[in-house]
Amino acid sequence: MSGAPPKRTAPTPTEEGQGALVAGLLELAHALGDPARDLAILGEGNVSAACGDGTFWVKASGSSLRTLRPPELSRVRLEAVLNLLARAPLSEEAVAAGLFEALTDPTHAKPSVETFLHALCLGAGAAWVGHTHPVAANALLCSRLGAEPFFGHVFPDAVVVCGPEPAALPYIDPGLELAIALREELTRYRARHETLPKLLLLENHGIVALGASAKEVLNITLMADKWARVLLGTYALGGPRFLPPEEVRRIDRRLDEHYRRNRLAREGEQG
Repeated sequence: MSGAPPKRTAPTPTEEGQGALVAGLLELAHALGDPARDLAILGEGNVSAACGDGTFWVKASGSSLRTLRPPELSRVRLEAVLNLLARAPLSEEAVAAGLFEALTDPTHAKPSVETFLHALCLGAGAAWVGHTHPVAANALLCSRLGAEPFFGHVFPDAVVVCGPEPAALPYIDPGLELAIALREELTRYRARHETLPKLLLLENHGIVALGASAKEVLNITLMADKWARVLLGTYALGGPRFLPPEEVRRIDRRLDEHYRRNRLAREGEQG
């Protein structure tokens, strides 16, 4: 009888890919939840990533971005969540039951109530999504000005990283009602810009970054935070001096800025 250890079955490419995806999602969550960045505390915020097979991973309800672990992620079926949204309005009990049924594995943790928001963003074409409550951004979004200051750019890098214009919504109860309004806003935005927004502003709530990679989501979030801090500083000194709209369009369309934008999304470099 051989004393050699039994051979381990090599993981399939799909399994290897999902492992890397989960690792990337956890890395993104920890970066967004870093206390030094003032983007989210306690159980605030959530993240998601498309698996490429009609399912996606999303942060489970009640977990923390800073300390997120694999058991605190839920894998859900995109079509099931979108079908549930199409049946709205629904009771809280029906929503909870529907999200549980959308799980690919019934042993996974309860998905975040923001799963609808993530499903819409991923279904519209984003590959990664990060939702946070930055202190600086919320200082503006919770003010009487709301999202209005963000509809004027004050420095070029915000155009490059966050796009020529954000999408925005007034305060709506998180969950199904917010998702219904977001569905309409994404349709409106795409009709106007022929693309998906990179940044979504939720008044009295927070921000959502939609990206092609985890690094792009982090870049968008960090740049939106810087943008908010700069805006707050300008209001202390008489108000912002916005870039002319034609200059914003020129920056957005420059070939060298497209190159830099793509590189930032791939490598996560700033500057």
